[in-house]
Amino acid sequence: MGSEQYHNQPDNFLLEKFYADKDNYWLGILLQRYTMLLFGVCMKYLKNEDDARDAVQQVFLKAIAELHKYKVEYFKSWLYMVAKNHCLMKLRDRQTKMPVAINEQTMGIEEEETSLVQHLEKDRLLEAMSAAIVELNPEQKQCVTLFYLEKKSYSQIAEMTGFSMMQVKSYIQNGKRNLKIGVERLIKQQ
Repeated sequence: MGSEQYHNQPDNFLLEKFYADKDNYWLGILLQRYTMLLFGVCMKYLKNEDDARDAVQQVFLKAIAELHKYKVEYFKSWLYMVAKNHCLMKLRDRQTKMPVAINEQTMGIEEEETSLVQHLEKDRLLEAMSAAIVELNPEQKQCVTLFYLEKKSYSQIAEMTGFSMMQVKSYIQNGKRNLKIGVERLIKQQ
């Protein structure tokens, strides 16, 4: 397969190649594939072409660094979240640097800023959870995903996986505890 043909491969194929040999060449193909998507996301939030271009470059660097540390399964949605979070942080930095006189008009801005901060915190938590769930062992990951994300009951999970009810309960409890530990660690690192 020539190097040109790799450009037509699906994201997960390129990610597996990267995780196998840690060669940034594979990430280069992936990031190039989503440059316009990232630029569009950054323009949507930052509303300035130069800022958006800078943001895309910073998102590329962050993505490369993060992918060397964590395994990502859904690259496009993960990359979108990284770009969105980066832009929201930029906007928050801009807002904190602007002196604001308090009057009736700015009271609405403060409410928006509070909701932006809450939104950022929620996004950080979701990003940390996505990274932490990857670190669970396969049985815990499977049971936690089925129980919390797919809303399956213990008995449905036992039926689907072949695990006993006691194993399902144990995997969910231990998975939940390990997920909490992983999320707390990842949030401290951010």
